[in-house]
Amino acid sequence: MNESTVFQRLSALADATRGRLLRVLDRYELTVGELCAAVQLPQSTVSRHLRVLTDEGWLAARSEGTSRFYRLSSRLPAESRRLWEAVRDSLNGGEFEQDAARAADQVTRRRARSQEFFSTAAAGWDSVRAELFGREPELRALPALLHPSSTVADLGCGTAQLAATLAPFVRRVIAVDDSADMLAAAGRRLAAQPNVELLEGRLESLPIEDGAVDLALLSLVLHYVPAPEAALREAALVLRPVGRLMVIDMLPHGRDEYRERMGHVWQGFGQDQMEGWLRDAGLNPVSWHALPPAPDARGPLLFVATARKP
Repeated sequence: MNESTVFQRLSALADATRGRLLRVLDRYELTVGELCAAVQLPQSTVSRHLRVLTDEGWLAARSEGTSRFYRLSSRLPAESRRLWEAVRDSLNGGEFEQDAARAADQVTRRRARSQEFFSTAAAGWDSVRAELFGREPELRALPALLHPSSTVADLGCGTAQLAATLAPFVRRVIAVDDSADMLAAAGRRLAAQPNVELLEGRLESLPIEDGAVDLALLSLVLHYVPAPEAALREAALVLRPVGRLMVIDMLPHGRDEYRERMGHVWQGFGQDQMEGWLRDAGLNPVSWHALPPAPDARGPLLFVATARKP
């Protein structure tokens, strides 16, 4: 810090009001109104000093809706930080402690307003949240947990809804289906996703080279396959070592009409049956969970099973 900068910094700290504001803003992030309440000064006075401190780089400001929040800058140069610490350590007792107490009260009031909203909105919060962000926004974000270099196989992809969800988060998606019509629909959906490869093929003989995939997904497709154990063996072959398989499908049910109306071959799968097939395929079962029913779903309950390749 050169000589002119030192005196410029000292000039900014030479005012008692600015010292009070900085001491409060070293602890809390506050709006102008909250600062006025904390230091009990008019808004015009507070705003004038905030402008000086912001222009000199002591404060950082951010906008949130119609409010503007101020806080001591986290990017102060080391020399400025040491200078402020020397001044701050001398600002004790009296009005400085009262400023801090009133500032803490303002933060408490702000939190209380949020709590008041949640206490009145709790009964309808799910609807409010869905209106703002859609249903289950976290589930749409979960693919971000995948490593961005991953290759994912969507086996029995249908119209590729799942592949389209995963594609923005991973390096490559391989989507396989044995229906040309389904793949045509998938192609239209994936027109803007250049990292998805669509392949026509059967699950019992996948058109994917062995050891090419980090994660393989069989979502609501295995009940259409005459030999699920063969499809699981194929899925295991295309996995890399320590690659993972996830199966989502129906729990056992007695709805015979699905065979005629939708071509189901299997009426769901039990845990012992599925885990036995996974072991026979050379995979180590990791988890099994029955999924909670969706409020608007009319079909059988679902499960998710995961396994890992040794």
